[in-house]
Amino acid sequence: MRALCWLGADGLAVRQVPDPELRNSADAIVRVRRSATCGADLPLLAGRAPALSVGDVLGHEFLGDVVEVGPGVRRHRVGDRVVVCAAVACGNCWYCRQGLYACCDNGSTGPAAAEAAWGQPTGGCYGHPRSAGGFAGSHAEYVRVPYADVGAFAVPEPVDDDRAVFASDAVPAGWLAAELGEVSPGDVVAVWGAGAVGQMAAQAALLRGADRVVVIDRYPQRLGLAQRHVGAETLDYLSVDVPAELRERSGGRGPDVCVEAVGMAWDGAEPRSLAERFAAAALPGAAPDRPIAVREAVHACRKGGTVVVLGTFTGFVDTFPLGAVMQKGLTVRAARQHGQRWIPMLLDRMARGEIHTGHLATHHLPLEQGALGYDLFRTRADGCLRAVFTP
Repeated sequence: MRALCWLGADGLAVRQVPDPELRNSADAIVRVRRSATCGADLPLLAGRAPALSVGDVLGHEFLGDVVEVGPGVRRHRVGDRVVVCAAVACGNCWYCRQGLYACCDNGSTGPAAAEAAWGQPTGGCYGHPRSAGGFAGSHAEYVRVPYADVGAFAVPEPVDDDRAVFASDAVPAGWLAAELGEVSPGDVVAVWGAGAVGQMAAQAALLRGADRVVVIDRYPQRLGLAQRHVGAETLDYLSVDVPAELRERSGGRGPDVCVEAVGMAWDGAEPRSLAERFAAAALPGAAPDRPIAVREAVHACRKGGTVVVLGTFTGFVDTFPLGAVMQKGLTVRAARQHGQRWIPMLLDRMARGEIHTGHLATHHLPLEQGALGYDLFRTRADGCLRAVFTP
């Protein structure tokens, strides 16, 4: 089959790779209809996460048709149109039974590496290297879906492919932010990042009754989409003093909930601070993540408020304002999305027109143009919010 593969210094290209096969009774094989780019892919391509191997297939946000099922699959039949949660989880371990699917004990293909990096293994993910607990990705004609009864969900007929694909990752990630922040009626919520996940976090906050939701970014096209399709207020951080403006819009206190939906900021520059230089010396070729948006969220949040870290971080961070967290009595929460908890509910809301995702797919490309799609997505060229591939 054809798949978009990482080729090391040669970048990305579509290559022929072996067709996936059923390996366990709970597996299914899905023929991909749509697969989207995601900001979590960019640290992999930039070498800011456990290394990819030449030939690894990227992509983790997808939907398609079931073409084969193992004998243990009960919820799906050949021909079903399903969206697949980006996080891989078994559904049976202690963490899955608590609804913490991204913390699954059995979903990772490389638990030893995760345990060494983070103290304990975490769940798996499509499109990540085995050293990061990953499975072959979705930028391909077919994908093997382990634990299919746990991670794949039938798509309601009213929800078309271009809308449904985002129920795989972006929509549940946004809902996670509202859940972790315990957003309630009357709250003021600020979201750093007007990408797909940031917009879905803003939409989730409004659905939970937030009084005001403000999205912060610097790209006019993204801010415009957040205004038109989500109904959020927006701030261009290049033009205003963001903390001061947020205080103005929240009775002088600051937002009740601040959501960071940007992730690590890395411009390729040499380490600047003393902490960065020490980290670079200890880990040659690496440098700490720079939590620029996290720092601003901590300083902007009202006393006693909640900061939710939703963006992708892989290691250590430099100059984290722990003093402000303690002195202001903040709650800081973070997680990867536990999509298995919410995807059926979110699909129902999408079918009823309560959650809007159609505007997120700004660029539609055939799989053969996957490298171009990632270039547009990485640089935000041509107003690209998300590139969606069709095999």
